[in-house]
Amino acid sequence: MRTLSRLSLIVLFFGIACRPSDAQLSVQSDELKVEAITKNAYVHKSYLQTESFGKVECNGAIFVSKNEALIMDTPSDSATAVLLIAFLQKNNIKIKGVVVNHFHGDCLGGLSAFHAIGVPSYASNLTIEAAKKANVTVPQIGFDKIQTLKIGNKEVKNMYLGEAHTSDNIVTYFPSEKTLFGGCMVKEVNATKGYLGDANIASWPKTIENIKKTLSEAQFIIPGHGKIGGQELLNYTITLFSEK
Repeated sequence: MRTLSRLSLIVLFFGIACRPSDAQLSVQSDELKVEAITKNAYVHKSYLQTESFGKVECNGAIFVSKNEALIMDTPSDSATAVLLIAFLQKNNIKIKGVVVNHFHGDCLGGLSAFHAIGVPSYASNLTIEAAKKANVTVPQIGFDKIQTLKIGNKEVKNMYLGEAHTSDNIVTYFPSEKTLFGGCMVKEVNATKGYLGDANIASWPKTIENIKKTLSEAQFIIPGHGKIGGQELLNYTITLFSEK
């Protein structure tokens, strides 16, 4: 049954990739979900078992242009990362890179699977140093404040705008899709504050304000966990972390 489920997922994902007008289609399995947001932007969802919060659904993103893909955050483990790699390869989509939002496992838990097939990884230099200290898989190519990557005939921008959920967290923006991957520093509406072990709570609202100011045109915002929304996610996060 699991093999059949994975095969069905591959077929359905192919349908989404080739028919952007069918953006309402969704793809689901026990291990991985892939859902279209816009013509070229997708969210991938995997699951992480935690001690404090139980089984947690984790969001990542995929940007596709001209049969090339950039992945924002890996699935939470290598086995699920291999599934995502297979889906894209079966659709003749070349994976050009992986962007790591910050050094936690829900961002880079499957990174070794991408490195194993020669896919380069990108992150802030702060994330590279934090990953080394945490003794986890280390992203390969770093940047300080802003990094622009070319995927197909479109651009993707990685930006470091301040400390929040961690000191190294970044955001990734797809200008052509007006879509922002905010990662764990952005909360879905009505979410709790979540894990704060590496957080800078005092800086969190200011960092989100920086995102609002820099990327005010963003229409679709993907949080690290929970439902996709719009600018209301940024407003809610500011309010949540401004509370005393």
